[in-house]
Amino acid sequence: MTVLRPDEVFGLEQFAVELAAGAGDLVARASHGELQVSAKSTQTDLVTAVDRASEQWLVEQIEKRRPGDAVLAEEGGGRHGTSGVRWVLDPIDGTVNFVLGLPQYAVSVAAEIDGVVVAGAVCNPVTKEMFHARLGGGSYLGDARLRGPRDVALERAVIGTGFGYGAARRGRQAAVVAELLARIGDIRRQGSAALDLCAVACGRLDGYYEAGLSRWDFAAGALVASEAGCLTSGLRARDAGERMTAACGPTLAPALFALLTELGADLVTDEP
Repeated sequence: MTVLRPDEVFGLEQFAVELAAGAGDLVARASHGELQVSAKSTQTDLVTAVDRASEQWLVEQIEKRRPGDAVLAEEGGGRHGTSGVRWVLDPIDGTVNFVLGLPQYAVSVAAEIDGVVVAGAVCNPVTKEMFHARLGGGSYLGDARLRGPRDVALERAVIGTGFGYGAARRGRQAAVVAELLARIGDIRRQGSAALDLCAVACGRLDGYYEAGLSRWDFAAGALVASEAGCLTSGLRARDAGERMTAACGPTLAPALFALLTELGADLVTDEP
């Protein structure tokens, strides 16, 4: 087991902020040029040359500053390490928004030890907003401490979500949303899991859920949410993870998590 001193964890948080800011600047500069776009798993699962350049820059910075650390990155820039620290990177979370020019995408950087995320940062390259947190140290938007969403009843709650790339999965997820809409205040689909989780942390959403995420989608954002006092869940007594990540304030959590479980929101992740 790897154990770090509090000042070392603080250093990881600061480095995560530096990484997210630097990659965010790279992405912002590149957004004004012609984009080279290709598809990955489906025709709606997009990747650009900017995604790859952002990831390459992040990996290179980690290699320079912390050569013993491991890396898990969305576009394949991972490597093994010896320090016990692993960086989980999403060079652009919300690539479709990036391609379309919608200002809702982010660079997400998280540091984990033995599978536990201990520090993270999420930067919106358009607004320059920087969300960051460390385990036990609270979460922040810039220098402002985040306290989570308002206390609100389920029937008034505004909930964020997202959808998978495969048509069959999206169809099943849409059926869940159709049932959910009749029992909550409203739905928002903004296109970046990392920013949605941060939106719950700062009160722009009352809650959020999504099935079938990858670790780089939620690692930093889930820490920001939990350190703001939010509860996270994977439903059915599971921790938040790839199968399901749900987050909201503690007052709303029992009703929202029970409803998502009733509707089987965590059972729509596997493609036929």
